[in-house]
Amino acid sequence: MKFSQMTYSRPDLEATKAELAGLIEAFRQAATADEAVSAFMDVDKFTVTIKSMIALASIRNSLDTTDEFYDAEKSYFDEVQPLLLEAMQPLKLALVGSPFRPALEEKFGTLMFTNIEMELKTFDPVIVPDLQQENKLVSEYDKLIASAQIEFDGKTLTLAQIKPYFEDTDRSVRKAATTATAQWFLERADKLDSLYDELVKLRTQMAKKLGFASFTELGYYRMTRNCYDGEMVARFRKGVRDYIVPIAARLKAEQAERIGLPSLKVYDDSFEHPDGNARPFGTPEEIFNHGRRMYHELSPQTAEFIDFMLDNELFDVLTRPGKSAGGYCTTIDMYKSPFIFANFNGTAGDIDVLTHEAGHAFNAYMIRDRAPSSLRQYTAETAEVHSMSMEFFTWPWMDGFFDKTQEATDSDKYRYTHLAGALSFIPYGTMVDDFQHRIYENPDMSPKERNDLWRELEGIYRPWLDLDETPFYEEGRRWQSQLHIYVYPFYYIDYCLAQTVALSFWADSQRDHAAAFQKYLKYIDFSGRKSFTESIAGCGLPSPFEPKMQDSLATAAAQWLDERTP
Repeated sequence: MKFSQMTYSRPDLEATKAELAGLIEAFRQAATADEAVSAFMDVDKFTVTIKSMIALASIRNSLDTTDEFYDAEKSYFDEVQPLLLEAMQPLKLALVGSPFRPALEEKFGTLMFTNIEMELKTFDPVIVPDLQQENKLVSEYDKLIASAQIEFDGKTLTLAQIKPYFEDTDRSVRKAATTATAQWFLERADKLDSLYDELVKLRTQMAKKLGFASFTELGYYRMTRNCYDGEMVARFRKGVRDYIVPIAARLKAEQAERIGLPSLKVYDDSFEHPDGNARPFGTPEEIFNHGRRMYHELSPQTAEFIDFMLDNELFDVLTRPGKSAGGYCTTIDMYKSPFIFANFNGTAGDIDVLTHEAGHAFNAYMIRDRAPSSLRQYTAETAEVHSMSMEFFTWPWMDGFFDKTQEATDSDKYRYTHLAGALSFIPYGTMVDDFQHRIYENPDMSPKERNDLWRELEGIYRPWLDLDETPFYEEGRRWQSQLHIYVYPFYYIDYCLAQTVALSFWADSQRDHAAAFQKYLKYIDFSGRKSFTESIAGCGLPSPFEPKMQDSLATAAAQWLDERTP
């Protein structure tokens, strides 16, 4: 079904709760394992419908945050979702305590029960008002960012629309664009400070009510970290500092030399090549036409997937006023449809929509028929492996996005920047995680102390950047433009863990692309069935929690880059 034909209907809270209660009671009353399975599937089918309505309202709100109808629906679900979570608690308790649990585990696997037991630790009816308030604050941040209107180059631009100027060959333009964007954030510094202060204190309050020492522990349970803990993440961060930061710093020094500068100011960081960064050519329609060809040639599975996505209007990528910032992939389960949201801006990031977000969507498409829905649910770092690995698997088709003639080399520049960018991203993402751990262990920090902490971490994880001349960065406020810090606490390390696994797929694909892609399909098949670490081991990939693995992959990537320095 096409996205425009998907019908939205607001679920009535009281009727939904009543029907859920009846379905859950039928599960409790099951006299046999078969009856228990059947009753559980009835509950699952009903909840899939409710979740699909929430997804449709959220998507349509992000497509136009000024649409009054869907703004009201988003506000409604900010209030209602915690109450629906409360209504689902009896089912979770009934499942983990069911006399038919062994039979259910045999049919659906044990991971579902592991995850449910973790979810039970994250909720109690006493925190419903806090969850409602958290949703409101998160929505307020999202609307604030979406409202950005920056006067620049004789135009009124959104945050997505001004980004191409960060890569302009004229350094004065890059500086001016960076300054204008920073100024927009600085003018809202007090609001951004107060929003985050409220969120930190509110999340800490919820953790205390649930019996946790800090939100850090609760945050890990909310992320369903079912196969690794904080100590393993700390070891990963140390490996990044020891092995990846030095290599990234060397590559950044080479970048500065390449573009003729003694060092990189913050407004130089995105500018990679003296004659300009790689930029795709063609209209969005032409880009998608080549994307269809690319996925048809990659595999039969991706061919079927891209036809489904394009034929059913499951991409919305054009930037416009009022549209939310950033990009995402989500699913509308009752229609078995992934949906990709993005903001094209004429940079290489537009191609990443067809690789990164499509990696998410491809996984969702491949497992769309599994039931119950828990077999289609997986943790964030598992999901990010799907997307970041797809970025590398599509390398052979980059010529069609970037090179107009056989003499052009933009696709080579793209691949170089993509791999170098992966190595420099890992320190940044790890810094975000380090920052959040320290914030939530010290929730009473003042806004200035938070900014000072960020500035200190910049020196550890990104020592190549000169932050002077731009107050927003000088003051240590860069973190306020990172949506995940406000909206998805403790998410960001998942990108870094996934990037290291994706580098393993990249290394394999350099040796045998077809064999590596088959391994990737195997990894996808594990989604929702095995944990992150089990999936890695099941594909014969090294663990990202081993520092030697980080050293080995970063060294291999750096060697590839050294041999192809533009």
